[in-house]
Amino acid sequence: MDIKIVIIGVGEVGFNLVKALSKEKFDITVIDIKEEKCQRITNTMDVRAIVGDGASQRILQQLDMTNIDYLLALTRIDEVNLVAAKSAYEMGAKKIICRLRNTEYSHESAIITPEQFGIDYVVYPEKAAQRDIENLIRQTSAVDLEEFKNGQINMVGIQIAHSSPLVGRNIKNVELSNPYIPHKLALVIRENESFIPPKETIYKKDDIAYFIGKAKDINEIQRMAGKPAFKVKNIMILGAGKIGRLLAKSLQYDYNVRIVEQNFEKAKKFGKTLTDTLILQANGLDIDFLNSENIQETDCFIAATENEQTNILASLLVKHYGVKQVILHITTTNYFKAVRRIGVDAVVSKNISAVNEVLKLIRSDQQDLPVSSFEDLNVDAIELSVVQECRYIRKKLTIDQIPEELCIGAICRNNEMIIPNNHTEIYAEDELLVITKEESISKVEKLFQ
Repeated sequence: MDIKIVIIGVGEVGFNLVKALSKEKFDITVIDIKEEKCQRITNTMDVRAIVGDGASQRILQQLDMTNIDYLLALTRIDEVNLVAAKSAYEMGAKKIICRLRNTEYSHESAIITPEQFGIDYVVYPEKAAQRDIENLIRQTSAVDLEEFKNGQINMVGIQIAHSSPLVGRNIKNVELSNPYIPHKLALVIRENESFIPPKETIYKKDDIAYFIGKAKDINEIQRMAGKPAFKVKNIMILGAGKIGRLLAKSLQYDYNVRIVEQNFEKAKKFGKTLTDTLILQANGLDIDFLNSENIQETDCFIAATENEQTNILASLLVKHYGVKQVILHITTTNYFKAVRRIGVDAVVSKNISAVNEVLKLIRSDQQDLPVSSFEDLNVDAIELSVVQECRYIRKKLTIDQIPEELCIGAICRNNEMIIPNNHTEIYAEDELLVITKEESISKVEKLFQ
């Protein structure tokens, strides 16, 4: 029987979630107050659309909520999401996931909490983006960083420059010639297409290569790829919006943080709350201002205004001035692949971060496996334990007989982390980290479960 999902709000988060879920056997209904958004969905995907207010009981009563497996309240307005969630809960929806912008609901002293509305899980897109950006700051020269096994294993994305010593060499050769830097090439993005690389894949200029390694070895992996990490001291954040404030609040005690905010009232207001952050009221695109602030001495620049055109232009401008690390935030997910190649160091989208979080929840429930989905990479990460009677053990297979579309990135054995090579053996009860495409998840299950 198909899993029934109702999605309220099909903006950037809702639309990309429908796009990802519609590839699978889900019965999806979307609700949005704007007819053109519903039309956009039904023109491109096989889903049902209802035009109306997702917080309206009359609209929700058109559906039998007792048969709804997931109700996703994803509009940009917290109050709409909360009312919709509460109504759906009272009508019998089985699981409710809600998007919220205001982080006050998560405070320990909060009077109103998501649980009071029947919400099972809350997604905070701005907090997800903050977390992704902080990971990049702490692991400079990377375009992306994902953590597994409580941070003991990392997957780091590195753009291969023309000067990289990896260019022209294949995966197997690089692994053999770097025995003291245990690593696994898990994914390659080449010309905007991602693939799990076969062993004979040759590194090319401008590839974005995703390496898996122990957290302690990531700096060596970056050096091996020709992109060594560097120490960050001075950070400039463009925009005192939600993401900018969350970042400043978290980073201000470890780094010299400046926020540039053009709006005088906004700069004045938040200057009182961010006591260890210098807030400058100025236009971040003003070259004279940037020169006066010695922009060339800035180690990390984060473009996080609510205007992505401003973010893109500012990022290119400061990169020209020699800022070591430039992180660009965008909201329009259609731009994501294109802006990766414009010359900035990393691109983050709060909407993609939110989509990945929701996909992880739903797919983990359905697959009986812990699945982390990365919609921007079109890849999934699966963590599972090897069963004694599984096909791999029963048939006495070796690691080089595993299908090439499955990358065994790491093995956890008796609390020890192992980055496998061609001679590594896999035993029952080993915990594996597997990187693969969504369509190959069933192969992982058949092989090891």
